[in-house]
Amino acid sequence: MLSGLDDHFQKKWDAFSVDTRYPKQRRYRHRRAGGATYRIVRYADDFVILVNGTEQHATSLWTEVADVLQPTGLHLSAPKTRVVHIRDGFDFLGWRIQRRRKAGTTRNVVYTYPSKKSLNAIMGAVRDITRRSGSPHSSLEELLAHLNTVAAGWCNHFRHGVSSATFRHLYLYMWQRTVRWLRARHPRLGWHTIQRRYLTGYPAHRPAENGIMLYNPQEIKIERYRWRGYMIPTPWTQPANRLNTTQPA
Repeated sequence: MLSGLDDHFQKKWDAFSVDTRYPKQRRYRHRRAGGATYRIVRYADDFVILVNGTEQHATSLWTEVADVLQPTGLHLSAPKTRVVHIRDGFDFLGWRIQRRRKAGTTRNVVYTYPSKKSLNAIMGAVRDITRRSGSPHSSLEELLAHLNTVAAGWCNHFRHGVSSATFRHLYLYMWQRTVRWLRARHPRLGWHTIQRRYLTGYPAHRPAENGIMLYNPQEIKIERYRWRGYMIPTPWTQPANRLNTTQPA
């Protein structure tokens, strides 16, 4: 239903490529004359419209987008829609996207890192798994198997951004919650006994049992801003005779 919105902004962009070999220069001259250019990024019903122009250009999109959506019966959600500057940043699909000064330089670059809402969500999941009262796990091995699966899935999603500091913070939280669970599970054991039985040796001191060790997000390889969109085949761009390569018996 939102394909019409994609087409609307794609036509505005393509207008600078008609009958010219230099669309980039045409867009530049258009902006210097007081105009603006637009790009839309959408996933399902979440979308961001990027505006290279003034705040007035961005604000005017409220009416323009509403007019495009009107035939579909859809409308913008006022509480979830706002106009922001890239230097202030915004959250999109769990990411925080913001232009900031690069450390040690005077350059401003756009960073993409896990949003606070996403971090709070995974920390809440860790807290539920490692709750000390009414825990569904009968052993450290069982708890680690559950905790590692949840944490690894979350970290794999966010390993393509600026996530090192977030992963370090998450690991510290996971370690603290697991150790607290152990101490509550074995109240009669002293700290040194818990270290000897359930933690690996120096320097990591990672909780482990029967070969299962606490997952460390800091060990995951981060591949920042890996673009692979053109490598993923979709049925919309493939010839009809290549969609189904098998024949019924």
